[in-house]
Amino acid sequence: MPDRLMEGYQRFREGYYEEHKDALSALSEGQHPRICVVSCCDSRVDPSLVFDASPGELFVVRNVANLVPPLEQGGRYHGTSAALEFAVQHLKVEHVVVLGHAKCGGIQLLRETGGNEDPEGLSYLKNWVSMARPVLDQVNKDECCSDDELQTACEHASIRNSLNNLMSFPWIAERVKGGNLELHGWHYDLATSTLKMITLKD
Repeated sequence: MPDRLMEGYQRFREGYYEEHKDALSALSEGQHPRICVVSCCDSRVDPSLVFDASPGELFVVRNVANLVPPLEQGGRYHGTSAALEFAVQHLKVEHVVVLGHAKCGGIQLLRETGGNEDPEGLSYLKNWVSMARPVLDQVNKDECCSDDELQTACEHASIRNSLNNLMSFPWIAERVKGGNLELHGWHYDLATSTLKMITLKD
């Protein structure tokens, strides 16, 4: 066990745990979050920290580049889809937030590879980001004056693509149309800590 983690755990036990012992004990009986956040696994973007959320408030799904895959019937292992199913079908969350961020390495890889899968099938990473290939066609490169602007445009487009993919799941679309679930897209800027709302109409 890394010393850094053990030291942090000791501070947690002596500080946060002692101050919130009753609330944490109550959470052992079950969770009832109202919000599901699909976030990147980038170490610099922690949804609970960004939104000042307490344990039990957010159901967080993290993956490379905060991507939501489209509905797929084949295959056996769909971690993100399974987590979304649990959040929407079982926990009955009222909001799903796709939280993208600036300087996303997954989106950078998407741009570098053109969204093409690894022909040898050996790179989980390349094959994962290839699902966002439509993003590259949605961005008007002529409107971007710099590489940073193009990167940001792709990050925004990826969020919109994930919002569209969410609606491909019938149990999400049904709840949205019934007014029981709302979908949101946000983009977090690491340097300025600003949050931009991304809509399908952008």
